Amino acid sequence: MERREFLTATAVVTGGAAFAAGPFHGLVATAEAATGSGHAPATPALGPLKPVADDRDGQVRLHLPDGFSYRSFSAVGDPMDDGYPAPARPDGMAAFRGWGGTTVLVRNHEVPGTPGAFGDLSHAYDSLGGGGTTTLTVNRHGRLADQRISLNGTIMNCSGGPMPWGAWVSAEETVDGPDVKSPVPGADNSKLKKKHGYIFEVPLRGASSNEPVRAAGRFQHESVCFDPIGGALYLTEDNPLFPSGFYRYLPPVHPMRAGRVLDGGRLQMLAVAGTPRAQLQLGQPKGAVYEVSWVDIDDPDPTFAPGATWFDAAPTVSREGQAKGAAVFSRLEGAVYQDGSVYFVSTQGGDAAPGDEFPPGPGGLSAFGAGRGQVWAYDIRHQRLRLVYQSPHSSVLDMPDNIAVSPRGTLILCEDGEEENYLRGLTAGGALFDIARLAPVAGDPDAEFAGSTFDPDGHTLYVNVQSKAGCTIAIRGPWL
Repeated sequence: MERREFLTATAVVTGGAAFAAGPFHGLVATAEAATGSGHAPATPALGPLKPVADDRDGQVRLHLPDGFSYRSFSAVGDPMDDGYPAPARPDGMAAFRGWGGTTVLVRNHEVPGTPGAFGDLSHAYDSLGGGGTTTLTVNRHGRLADQRISLNGTIMNCSGGPMPWGAWVSAEETVDGPDVKSPVPGADNSKLKKKHGYIFEVPLRGASSNEPVRAAGRFQHESVCFDPIGGALYLTEDNPLFPSGFYRYLPPVHPMRAGRVLDGGRLQMLAVAGTPRAQLQLGQPKGAVYEVSWVDIDDPDPTFAPGATWFDAAPTVSREGQAKGAAVFSRLEGAVYQDGSVYFVSTQGGDAAPGDEFPPGPGGLSAFGAGRGQVWAYDIRHQRLRLVYQSPHSSVLDMPDNIAVSPRGTLILCEDGEEENYLRGLTAGGALFDIARLAPVAGDPDAEFAGSTFDPDGHTLYVNVQSKAGCTIAIRGPWL
């Protein structure tokens, strides 16, 4: 048995039975039917990964199991239908059912600093912000039919989340603004016109209004997901050098009634009942479960004194929550809602494994969190938090980032590790299996998977490759 296979089989996980009716149901049922054992097998692999040529140009970008194929499109710099080149650093993304048999993708662009907005400057939220979103339409034959800018002038649009009324909420992973000195070399925040660090709604048709939801917080936003029953938005914070929080935003009107996310609501941060400032970034025991409560954030949209640095500003909102007893995690990134639960990823949560180097933060600074990743589930109705998976070693799961769920219930994890990056599936029994491996990108060792999302019919998995020559890829095959 290969070392990684052995470590996968002995990973620290919770029991799967509690999740059998949730996102994992389809995969568990498939595995049980195959084995007749009533339990998911330890390694429900799709098969060994082999180099596969891109249908577009014959270049090998992915390693996939037998029976899978893919086609890339909308690479960085490609001309779009609105006359502008496709922006850099594609990241979080969601797929929606379009009109006439099409699929609509709304895609983030995680551009840092103050390089200037792409697209029409007259419509930009801030003329110096280099981030935003593009909207792509793929026809029923799987070919790109249209692509254009839908949000511009923002900064570091990392992830976000789809809304059921037909919108994408894009999140800025920054606290930049004219009141904060930029940590990015060469960036001059004094020239910014607006504060940043917010979420923005992007409709499927047309462009965003570029109006931030300020009450949902000014912090290092990552993902957003929506509870259609209670009407809350759940928000993750990716703060690599400081403790990160898990938040919920309670809009003043249920978004399903309003048809959008309204500003002026209440921001709260998760706390563990009876354990003030619980250190959930640390290694957790198998089957860890916590009853939770929520603390109010009184100043969700801070303005900082002149001369404030990123190190002063970035942890401000989280520190208010911690002072009231909120729990802390290490780098919360991907999040997805499914069947009454929110599944979210702590990229550097857990204990450091023997032989693993401590994962660094930006610029080689000491990161908050020594592990290689955790997956958590928050049961909304019962207000209960459960550890789903904890990586035992970087060779098994190395710093998971974006997370998605397939129509049949498989959790899909995008790695953002230091070596080879994989797309991995996660079962209720806690076993990982490989879906795809990213082929090395020449001249860009930091290339990674991002923004995985299935089309509404579950036939195609779309994923971004974030690299200097990044693109979007459509993967087809016998999905579980």
